[in-house]
Amino acid sequence: MRSRRARPPEGDQPPREVRPKTPQERRDALLAYAFRALGGRALTEAELRVKLERRSDTPELVEEVLKRVQELGYQDDGQVARIEGTRRGVGTFRVRQTLKRRGVTEELIQDTLEARDPDQERAGALEVLERRWPALARKKDPRASAYAFLARRGYAGDAIWPAIRELSERLPPDEDGEEEEGEWE
Repeated sequence: MRSRRARPPEGDQPPREVRPKTPQERRDALLAYAFRALGGRALTEAELRVKLERRSDTPELVEEVLKRVQELGYQDDGQVARIEGTRRGVGTFRVRQTLKRRGVTEELIQDTLEARDPDQERAGALEVLERRWPALARKKDPRASAYAFLARRGYAGDAIWPAIRELSERLPPDEDGEEEEGEWE
């Protein structure tokens, strides 16, 4: 256990005067904070702005720091959107909602969603469904549960139904949860 240094009694020392920070020191401190925040994960401009505004009462200083980290390439909403757009295991609706919540512009959200390949979306839905099928197959209505699961992950019906059909075709009749042939067709 580390021992603490004994502090002299408060009455024996004169109070330490704290000198106010210069504008340059405040800027440097806020910039260092921005770099630490961006070191944890990629942040959108809106997310970083909120963090900086909690640390500074000067809107001009916040703007200056934001511009500087963007000039240096440490903060880029386009990069954040591309990363989110290529996430595996989530559908287009989830990507849209996440980017909107994170403060990305509607134009950039639209560009990101247009860059997503619908075939990869369907393949992603099938991949997620295959991993979860053992648990879903034990449900009373496995296909309805599968649909609900994939919908919560942000997949659209045009990706969900082909995935369910393809997985059902590959499984033996007793494992796909189907009681009567043609029930879902």
